[in-house]
Amino acid sequence: MNEIAQTRSGRLEGVRTRGGLVFRGIPYAAPPVGKLRFREPEPVTPWHELRRASHFGASAPQLGAMNWLVRRAMGAAMGRQSEDCLHLNVWTPALDGRRRPVLVFVHGGAFVMGAGSTPLYSGSRLVQRGDVVVVTLNYRLGALGALALRDVLPDAGDAPANLGLRDQIAALEWVRAQIADFGGDPERVTVFGESAGAMSLGALLAAPRARGLFRRAILQSGAAHNVSTRAQAARVAQEFLQRLGPAGQSFAALCEAPLGQILRAQSETATALALQLGGLAFQPCVDGELLPEPPLEAVARGSSAGISLLVGTNRDEWKLFMLGDPLARRMDEAALARRFNRALAPGDAARAQGAYARAPLARVPEHPAERWAAFQSDRIFHAPAAELLDLHASHSRETYAYRFDWSPPLLGARIGACHGIELPFVFGTVLETWLRPWAATAPGARKLAHRMQEAWLAFAKTGHPGHSRLPYWPSYDTTKRSAMRFDRRCDAIHDYGRDALAFWSAR
Repeated sequence: MNEIAQTRSGRLEGVRTRGGLVFRGIPYAAPPVGKLRFREPEPVTPWHELRRASHFGASAPQLGAMNWLVRRAMGAAMGRQSEDCLHLNVWTPALDGRRRPVLVFVHGGAFVMGAGSTPLYSGSRLVQRGDVVVVTLNYRLGALGALALRDVLPDAGDAPANLGLRDQIAALEWVRAQIADFGGDPERVTVFGESAGAMSLGALLAAPRARGLFRRAILQSGAAHNVSTRAQAARVAQEFLQRLGPAGQSFAALCEAPLGQILRAQSETATALALQLGGLAFQPCVDGELLPEPPLEAVARGSSAGISLLVGTNRDEWKLFMLGDPLARRMDEAALARRFNRALAPGDAARAQGAYARAPLARVPEHPAERWAAFQSDRIFHAPAAELLDLHASHSRETYAYRFDWSPPLLGARIGACHGIELPFVFGTVLETWLRPWAATAPGARKLAHRMQEAWLAFAKTGHPGHSRLPYWPSYDTTKRSAMRFDRRCDAIHDYGRDALAFWSAR
């Protein structure tokens, strides 16, 4: 089998793996260091010698308490970190000139952590099962990927906002230009992402520069709500620069600031603004350029009409985050009321307290912790997904929804079908030895992994996620709100997100 790929930048030597080849650590843009920090991604400098693509590139710089939780819960390995992080990885069955469907995965991590090299995201099993090409990628995170500086630093000049999104677009442009060298079809690209990765894709649905770079999109536990206004982005930048001290007084000084100092100021900023913003500090923003308007407004006008869309959530999303919130597990009615009051205006807080005491919004009404999990799951995940589905379905019949309900036998009561738990099923890594004690020995886990993989592969190939191992999967519309439920038994359900959206849209 030929292991040498000839790209426009130079020759790459891949590694044989299960079912094909993998090329790791391919640079898709120049290192964003020195004078390129806080700048648009630049083209790669070509190389002349054969470059070995046997090791993953460095992860984007990241810092945070959640890294431990993600590593423990999802088997993630961030590995080496560096600002020289703009690399991608390609799994392919063969370098034979064929034109296979391409799936490009954008990782999650609240826009401040994660990497395309995480073992959980190995494309090997998808390639083997579906005869497709799989790509994973890194992008700039946190302050390095999301600061909007033009409105707050006079000498920032043309330094753009949304650098993380611009990195993702640069990676997709690389795929369009060079994936044919790896046996992929640049005209049949499906993007899929989870959490912040899905939220990124929700933003790209509205980005004019991203049009034509992908035909289909799968958004797992993320939609198009996580985009700051220009004023919010300026508030974050101001707070960050103040905490950076002298290094934040000019753009020139910022570009030379030590990385550790930037990460500390980033962490302090996120903590200081958490309650004020009610969400993530470092996320995409409406900048008037890459994102001319809020993504939901663009989708409502039909910006994504030509894209087949699959959107879904996990039933108990917020329970993952409650693992790191010991106070939530001991919550009583008074503590729940205080949380509602912090999260909402007074009138809305009282309404939420009543609404989430009743089924179906509350999964287990007698437990305050369960009601808080249901509230947060709806607020951050279920309602945004339903709104995006409603808007896209008004322009396209190629709109599909899913809900993931499976929970592991050993921890099911505690974590349920929590955030991120579908990932090893989508990639098939639930069948790997290192995850077997967690899930693969559970009844039906192997079958469910095969069903989900085949659904994602069918969608990438045809624009419809249905296949022979599943019941009929109807498209989503605003009347029936049909979705596929993935569990030990899979079936089509209706009224996806209706109750969550009814509460949240009435605020």
